[in-house]
Amino acid sequence: MSRQFVVTGHDVPTTPEFSLDDLPGGAGRLDLLARCVTSALVLSHGLREDVRVHLVLADEYTVTFDGGALRNFNPDERSTAARVRNALEEREEAIGHVPVETSPGVSLSRMGFEATVESAAQGGTVVQLHENGDPAVDVDPPTDPVFVLSDHHDFTDAESALLDDVADQRLSLGPKAIHADHAIVVAHNYLDTDRYTSY
Repeated sequence: MSRQFVVTGHDVPTTPEFSLDDLPGGAGRLDLLARCVTSALVLSHGLREDVRVHLVLADEYTVTFDGGALRNFNPDERSTAARVRNALEEREEAIGHVPVETSPGVSLSRMGFEATVESAAQGGTVVQLHENGDPAVDVDPPTDPVFVLSDHHDFTDAESALLDDVADQRLSLGPKAIHADHAIVVAHNYLDTDRYTSY
């Protein structure tokens, strides 16, 4: 079973002229998106090879991390942000929706939120993680889930409208709103344990 995570970053720069020393401010909370990548891909002694993470940057570009193809991945914010910056340096090579591989397991495409969600949806079940969704413990784990999350902002009206149309499920992972990177860890555990029933 494959797993995908689509994380939309509303304020992230779409050019590489940002400092790795100010990810929360000057890079529009790229620190949070970098933590989402780590939460989605990193195990104690390796990577989840069946996982892909799509970071949507300001509804203009998408940087995809493929756990099965990544090499020399370091699980820290700065290194992950550097891979995003390196990807943006190659943005002129991305033609239409055809991605350009910018390093092993990392690619960039000229796709915004709608195109990225619809592309990912072709290979799985779209699940919107939302505090007002159905409790995860009451819902059977989806096949090949595509979890869609937002950064520190709520989904925009347009994003919400799209998800109303394409999402197969709307899940809540608990009674309190948590950061996107934490939600990814909980979602993995929900799937790893077959809805907390198998250990």
